[in-house]
Formats: sequence, structure tokens, C-alpha cells
Amino acid sequence: MNEERTVRLHPSWLDRLTPEFEKPYMEDLRTFLLQEKQAGKEIYPPGDEIFAALNHTPFHNVKVVILGQDPYHGPGQAHGLCFSVRPDVPVPPSLLNIYKEMASDLGISPVSHGCLISWADQGVLLLNSVLTVERNRAASHRNRGWESFTDKVVRIIDAELDGVAFILWGSYAQKKGAFINTNKHLVLTAPHPSPLSASRGFFGTRPFSKVNEWLESRGKGPVDWRLPPNPSEVNQSSMR
Repeated sequence: MNEERTVRLHPSWLDRLTPEFEKPYMEDLRTFLLQEKQAGKEIYPPGDEIFAALNHTPFHNVKVVILGQDPYHGPGQAHGLCFSVRPDVPVPPSLLNIYKEMASDLGISPVSHGCLISWADQGVLLLNSVLTVERNRAASHRNRGWESFTDKVVRIIDAELDGVAFILWGSYAQKKGAFINTNKHLVLTAPHPSPLSASRGFFGTRPFSKVNEWLESRGKGPVDWRLPPNPSEVNQSSMR
């Protein structure tokens, strides 16, 4: 798969992931995506944002990993960061619940937009397990190869970095992170923030303060979880 030639992928990740792009499963995935586009299907996010999580957060900057499932499948929503949407898109229900927990945990008032770029730029890797999706068809690109690729990303972090905080919301993310070495990394688990499951134990888990306490105990700077209050303050140029 030669997607790295047409999309943005930070060199620190490309150095580590180049062998993955040469494997048969990635060639199969590339063929699948080309066929879907040739069939006239809309695929999200746009090609130059498929690897946005790995572009915004260079390898050596990673201090926190939040694992999502697959991109939002509504028009204009997905831009390559899990749980995040573009500044002019309504905040999705799961992210609204994340904001509620953040307000309860840290006293941070919710903002009017759902763009989480400022987290990514501070070292929070917002990684979906599956990096593409067909319009209006949730989970339509599962089991096509992306899971192997993102497993490799998590394994690289687990092996090469120390003291990373992993936030695993929901059984899907928890299964994906089952191999993480808890002797050197923090692993926080909770139900998914979706309205379907958030009331079953997501609220009250205080992940944001726990992550910052962990980072500070390891001599790392905490994450400033506050987001720019207005969509106009989001750095649009950094979205490309």
C-alpha cells in the first residue's frame, strides 16, 4: 500500500510503519478502498486525513492514547481524530458525554464545538481502530485490514515508550488494548461514552484528572484538557 505517498503521515511514524505498508494485507486494503471509490461510494475521512492522528501527534510526543472504533460516518464529520469533528459540525452525543465527564472531573465548561486538535497537538493520540468508513454505514470497513495496522501502532507505543496513559472506553477498545504492559503504562477502562452505555459506569470515572496525576508522577507535563471556546479559534490550517 502506497497511501503514505498521498496522505500526511509524520516521519517519526513513517519510519516505524513503512514495513506495514509493504505487507499483503495493506495492499488488499488499498485495493478495497480504490474499488469502493470507483464504485462511487463516499469514504470518510478524506484521503489526506486518514492518518491525521499520526500526523498531529508525532511518536515521541505521545503521552496519552485514546482508542476509538471507526470514524463518524455522517457528511463532514470525520477528520481523522477519534471522537473529534470539524469545528463547524454539531458535537456528537458521545463527545457531549465526554464533555460532561470532563466538567464533573475538572470543572471545565463544555465548549460549543467538537474539534479536539488541541489535545492531539499536546500528545494525546486520538486513534480509531478502523481508519475509514463509508458514508452512512457505521463499521462498514471493519475486518478489511485496518485493525492489524492500528494494532501495530499500539504495539509500537507499548514497546518503545514508557509511562503512556491509555484510555480504553468500551469493550471494543478494551479488547484491542488487552496486550498493553500495565507494569509500565497506565490503562484506564470504562464503558463507552455513547448514550447507549454511558450511564452504565462511564460517568464518575474521572479519567482526565487520573491521566494528569499519572503523567505528573512520571515527570511529564499534564494535558491541558481545555479546548478553544469558539470554533473560530481552532487553528484551521492545522487540520490539513
